[in-house]
Amino acid sequence: MIRALARGFARFAVLLALASVLIFLLLRAATVHRARVALGVSARDEDVAKLSAALGLDRPLLVQYLDWITGLLGGDFGTSLVSQENITPLVWDRAQVSLILVGLAMALSLAIAVPVGTWLAYRHGKPDAAVLSGLVQLGIAVPSFLLAVVLVAIFAVHLGWLPAGGWLPPEYGFAGFLARLGLPVVAVALVQAAILTRYVRSAVLEVIEQDYVRTARASGYTQLQALGRHGLRNATLPVLTVAGVQLATLVASAVVIERVFVLPGLSSMLLDAVNSRDLPTVQSLVMVLVFFTLAVTLCVDLAYRFVDPRLRRGKVVRAS
Repeated sequence: MIRALARGFARFAVLLALASVLIFLLLRAATVHRARVALGVSARDEDVAKLSAALGLDRPLLVQYLDWITGLLGGDFGTSLVSQENITPLVWDRAQVSLILVGLAMALSLAIAVPVGTWLAYRHGKPDAAVLSGLVQLGIAVPSFLLAVVLVAIFAVHLGWLPAGGWLPPEYGFAGFLARLGLPVVAVALVQAAILTRYVRSAVLEVIEQDYVRTARASGYTQLQALGRHGLRNATLPVLTVAGVQLATLVASAVVIERVFVLPGLSSMLLDAVNSRDLPTVQSLVMVLVFFTLAVTLCVDLAYRFVDPRLRRGKVVRAS
């Protein structure tokens, strides 16, 4: 187990290092003259040279990379080209907003998807399951931003139950914090729940046909009891994989929800940096998103070993 953990963390460190090199080189290759890109094509050569010297772009690439990566390891995300201020406090604040939004939305989506998907598998072929499956498919087809607009129109504009948007830190009022998070969390969670429900249903249907579930039923268990005691744990692995992928992509893809509900998250910050050609900010934010993606992947890999005892014993599980 300890050896597997060490391998997982070593793979995480290697992939993170490779990703940092790729991000650094790709941004340099895409923007050879970073200072001119930042100032505009009409900028004077003297201004471009001055900004290049101020940014350290006249130094060797290796020195620039080491300076950037050393700052990241020390918690320094660099200085914005637009505001000329250190973006580290802003990145931490935006990251908290994104992680709270995505974390709550994923928890709610799993709380919906697991029981609904299991029920659909249990009631497979029945009329009520067919109707519910149609609603789930409709949820997959509806874009999250459209659902967000509908929720705002109903619960904020028409009924006036919840604020239409904005962000209030919990230390300034926990009730207001929850009220402003309600609609965006539901808008993200319902779409994700519909996606995860399909995977839960497929995984449980596959488990139901296994011999050990049939054996449990022959021993006197009902189908739900057999699923609960012997089936759901084995059905967890594919669902865990999909949930990890969805969680990793949500942070970067939540920009529309953040725009609709005026939430100051990482995705909005990245979009603003791209629009303003703030390349140092773009570089650091992309690295933060890569770190989060790799961290989620590592956590999913480690969770496999707690869910499936065969992996803890070092056995390779192959699909037949």
